[in-house]
Amino acid sequence: MFVSLSRMSSKPSIELIENVSTTKPPTEIDEKIIQINQPDFSNINESKVLRKMDFHLLPMASLLYLVSFIDRGSIANVRIEGITVTLNITEDQFNLCVTIFFITYALFEVPSNIVLKKIGRPSVFVPTIMVIWGIVMTLSGIVQNFAGLFAARLFLGIAEAGLYPAASYWICMELQFRQALFYGSATTAGAFSGLLAFGIAKMDGIGNYEGWRWIFIIEGIATVIIAVISYFVLYDYPETAKFLSEREREFVIWRLKNDSNGEITDLSHPNYSHFGEREEPGLRHAVISVLKDYKLYLQALLFISITAPSYGITLFLPSVVKAMGYSTSKSQLLTIPVFIVAALCAIIQSKFADRVGIRFIFIAGNMSIVVIGFIMAIVGQETSKPNVIYGGVFIGVCALFSAFPGMITWNANNLANSQRKAIGMAFQIGFGNFGGVFASNFYKPTTLTLGHSLELGFSCLAIIVSLVLAWGYNYANVQDLKKLKNNTFEGLSDLEFYQMGDNSPFYKYRL
Repeated sequence: MFVSLSRMSSKPSIELIENVSTTKPPTEIDEKIIQINQPDFSNINESKVLRKMDFHLLPMASLLYLVSFIDRGSIANVRIEGITVTLNITEDQFNLCVTIFFITYALFEVPSNIVLKKIGRPSVFVPTIMVIWGIVMTLSGIVQNFAGLFAARLFLGIAEAGLYPAASYWICMELQFRQALFYGSATTAGAFSGLLAFGIAKMDGIGNYEGWRWIFIIEGIATVIIAVISYFVLYDYPETAKFLSEREREFVIWRLKNDSNGEITDLSHPNYSHFGEREEPGLRHAVISVLKDYKLYLQALLFISITAPSYGITLFLPSVVKAMGYSTSKSQLLTIPVFIVAALCAIIQSKFADRVGIRFIFIAGNMSIVVIGFIMAIVGQETSKPNVIYGGVFIGVCALFSAFPGMITWNANNLANSQRKAIGMAFQIGFGNFGGVFASNFYKPTTLTLGHSLELGFSCLAIIVSLVLAWGYNYANVQDLKKLKNNTFEGLSDLEFYQMGDNSPFYKYRL
């Protein structure tokens, strides 16, 4: 969702490279320093501006994502409330209904974000698609057969694909903590979903509707109400954010343009402060550049290898817990502490990760803990020890949801220019969500051990991909430094370097 960037002083910089000569390596450029005028933001309180952005942007964005995750994940709760019996559908048909959501969700992610970039008004686009999926959710409560449920999940995937807040406000070293707060809402959705399902299911029989129908209907109506409210409280971009003063807007924009992937380094890269989206190569160029970038395919694969086990356990945790011998109501309640603790772990860890600034170590470390957790779950399943199963899953979920914000932030940190960033993030999230397609078929009542094993396998894949990707980023940094020392890009202007985005030799990929 959010653009990357890092902590920086609000005081004006008074040193810069002479003529921003980009034909010499930084070691030579640093020898030519002169005094020039820079914007004076000494009267701006950076901490106050950050608090204002956090207060006005994060709560509603997090609420919207919470709602989306509750809506897509409620299928797990209605399963143990008897939807398969009422609709007379098989386990395979039910899993197909779960799967189709992720197929359309993944396929429409990039097209939805292209439309959003064309419209240019997230504050209008996002509430509109929310109304649509809220209606779809409500209608899911009156389906009568497999075809009806399948169609509802198909259209829900299309509508939810557009929920990708595209506004950029924060810099690299501020990002993962905000991502954790944002995606942490999705984690707590597992807890809220279980709690809501527990309460709403008590409406069983009212209006001659089963409890699972009321889960869909109530959550769908709530989505529409929240969507209408969001029309009045969402913001688009820093340039038009009314909660900031004109001077504060200028400061936020200046931060975004002058951050060099986490550092204010006017001495080591060209001056981009007078460039903006109008100077970017264009949307078509951004799409092509994304499709040709091997690093983004690895990011998508990393996303798949993390979201597959995440969705797998989220979608089927109530069923896994119920298979331990607990009642339906207790199974719903036992999922709550798992997701609450997971959200807290992700938020606390992200604060530390932002300070360290290295993402892959946390990703690989968390996924290693996931491996341990699901080994415990497999052992518990084979030895019929419910406490071991629950403990292993608990550990696994906490580590999975701690890895997720770091993965999103890592990609955002390594994409430059707004259009390439928007398409690159949509590409990662869209195709990465095919992990949900795999996850939809991980667990069946008679094959829980197989489900745990698949969670384990994808977690191992995530560790491998994160290490390969880190090597790729580091290799690119080394090659760029060599090119600078050899004056490979002699004669290029600041604008040409700006249009190169993260392919510029002055752009340093973050590990």
